[in-house]
Amino acid sequence: MLNFKALANDVINGYEITEGEAMKILECPDEDILELLNSAYLIRKNYYGNKVKLNMIINTKSGACPENCGYCAQSRDSTHPIQKYRMMQKESIVEGAERAHKLNSGTYCIVASGRGPTNRELEQVTSAVKEIKQKYDLKICACLGILKPGQAEQLKDAGVDRYNHNINTSENHHDNITTSHSYQDRVATVNKAKNAGISPCSGVIVGMRETKQDVIQMATALKQLDADSIPVNFLHAMEGTLLEGTDELNPLYCLKVLSLFRFINPTKEIRISGGREVNLRSLQPLGLYAANSIFIGDYLTTAGQEGTKDHQMLKDLGFEVDYAGSEQPI
Repeated sequence: MLNFKALANDVINGYEITEGEAMKILECPDEDILELLNSAYLIRKNYYGNKVKLNMIINTKSGACPENCGYCAQSRDSTHPIQKYRMMQKESIVEGAERAHKLNSGTYCIVASGRGPTNRELEQVTSAVKEIKQKYDLKICACLGILKPGQAEQLKDAGVDRYNHNINTSENHHDNITTSHSYQDRVATVNKAKNAGISPCSGVIVGMRETKQDVIQMATALKQLDADSIPVNFLHAMEGTLLEGTDELNPLYCLKVLSLFRFINPTKEIRISGGREVNLRSLQPLGLYAANSIFIGDYLTTAGQEGTKDHQMLKDLGFEVDYAGSEQPI
């Protein structure tokens, strides 16, 4: 068996793991999961100590999306019943920030369905961001889809700290998940945010009928993109979507995936995101020995765990909430 602890120390000293070593992490025997997690924790602790970053999402525009993403209940092809509404008014977005502040969230994520924002929608978001920045000590992440020229700069000027646009899956598997935009469209938007001086956030959805090799390629692609924050979602397949009925994950495999992302992206924020309650189940706390960030509250179209339970989980683990939500590791 691979010596995970020795490998972790090598990573801390600048070593980049090989594809073979990455595969051994994903194929770690279940009985060795604690050794793997302890090794991932050595890396996590080196860069982030026992701090955990809290993030909260607000779904500012729901449904009516022209894209055909197979995982999404808001997709044009989805028949899953969801609440549908146009872009929220500025006042509602600001109210969401107040709730995030009260839950001790360091980052407030403004998310909207659709291929990308119209000029009017962008104005509503930027206007809200300016007011939020005046009222609360929150980092703002925007997730509005594919950006047009100049839009990243407008978000930066308004005070947006981070832009999220997930690659979602590997380049090879992308067309099995969506065909209404390309993998390169997603990469280009991440790079637009970076070029505008906004911290790039990009992650994945695991459990979409991909191979283990695809998972390794996802983690490696995000390393190459130099994403500062990496949300790792675990598919919660909804009825009426292309991936309806897909149920490939179990808690131990999810822990191996989180460990893999920590080994490949040692200095980055790894966030346990959508689907953690459904897929990690009773093992949710163990995920934070590899990851250093979670979402609190609800997701886009699915409910999350109560914020109070998340805070209790962190307290029970002996972890400390990172109220500042700093971008750089300690």
